[in-house]
Amino acid sequence: MAHVPGLRSPYARVGRLVYFGRMLDKMRLFNAGQLPPDYVTNFGEAQPFYFDSRCCRFLGVPHADIHARLNQGGTDEEVLAWVEARGTFRSDDDCMLWNRFMMKIGWRDERAAILQQRLANFGMLGQGIETGFDFIDKDEGRDVVRRKPWELKPPLIVLVMGVAGSGKTTVGHALATELGWEFRDADEFHPPANVKKMSAGIPLTDEDREPWLETIRATMDEMLRRDESGVITCSALKQRYRDKLLGGAHAAGKKLVYLRGSRELLWKRISSREHHFMKPEMLDSQLAALEEPVDALTTDIAPAPSQIVAEIQKGLGL
Repeated sequence: MAHVPGLRSPYARVGRLVYFGRMLDKMRLFNAGQLPPDYVTNFGEAQPFYFDSRCCRFLGVPHADIHARLNQGGTDEEVLAWVEARGTFRSDDDCMLWNRFMMKIGWRDERAAILQQRLANFGMLGQGIETGFDFIDKDEGRDVVRRKPWELKPPLIVLVMGVAGSGKTTVGHALATELGWEFRDADEFHPPANVKKMSAGIPLTDEDREPWLETIRATMDEMLRRDESGVITCSALKQRYRDKLLGGAHAAGKKLVYLRGSRELLWKRISSREHHFMKPEMLDSQLAALEEPVDALTTDIAPAPSQIVAEIQKGLGL
């Protein structure tokens, strides 16, 4: 099964619980007719030993009731609060035990033989997959070995900033690959009108950037809300841009990395590019607009990307 858009890892938490958010995702995809057929057959509580059924029994609320509440709207946290108010009381210790139990299904238990058979059928033997959660992640294209989601660390978004030619995309992608996190490049968030202006060598105005920055921030916040870590690149030249991107209710889950380099090296890199909308003559305008951050992990762009990634990991404790 390839990556399913809108379906998060079973390790992702809502409130105190793993898996619950994924169950809500499946309900939303089911409503939209986008839940893959293989998942539809296991939807709900038809299979008592499948994860949806286990989750509903633990909470003490039927799947159909949770589905009906979801359809009324609200955040995942609001749906969970509704469930907890109506279901079986669960202490923090209960939830901790639930998380540990769910994360280890398939590891030295009665489901181990079934898991091994599935791994053999899917060609996943010898790839570090030890549990049902690991199998789901691997099957949906997540690198569970690199991500180490079982550690249940708080989600983190690393925002990599710098002017054109600083290597944001190269370093950001390499960092995300090393960590097993999602990678998003700010260029993909630009509306067509912005791309057209930049392709013509026309610098963007703050008015042009406003919806672009809003979209990037919304993406960052949604990833953190869904308990997902990632690396996002953005030039973020001015402090007010960074304040917008890094602020808000999820500010604690965001870290800034600044790629800094000499004008000569930046110019050399940009001049060698082909088929990119950023033009070399725009570099000076970016450098003039740049307000260097004082609250970022700053790294020089001259070393090899692998060295820069290692420096970032060390500096951020990743």
